Amino acid sequence: MPEIIDKLALVCIKDGKMLMARSYGKDAFYNPGGKREGNETDIQALMREIKEELGVDLIPETIKQYGIFTRQAHGKPIGTMVQMTCYTAELLKSPKPTGEIEEIAWLGMPDWDKISPVGELIFNDAHEKGLLK
Repeated sequence: MPEIIDKLALVCIKDGKMLMARSYGKDAFYNPGGKREGNETDIQALMREIKEELGVDLIPETIKQYGIFTRQAHGKPIGTMVQMTCYTAELLKSPKPTGEIEEIAWLGMPDWDKISPVGELIFNDAHEKGLLK
């Protein structure tokens, strides 16, 4: 049975580009977010992770589930899957990389080669919905 890494992620799209983050020492961008701690709900964990990674608060009433995407985990042994439960939300201010995040970028379809495998699924979905250019 494959190992599944259960994560939450933010899908934030502006002007046809998606907000992506790259951690120190990593070579791919991913949707910002992370894992639940203790008895956190998805929303509590997502809000905490975004504050830790991007130094910004989400506007709670704008948080909506976007979709769930599963794919081979980037940089992990074959068969290790990551399941991303994604949410959309509005940010209270402009994000900045903090903590473990080295770089953030607004990426579109031409930046395909810079994103993680699960990010490819999210990009494709957003592109098919006409949200990502």
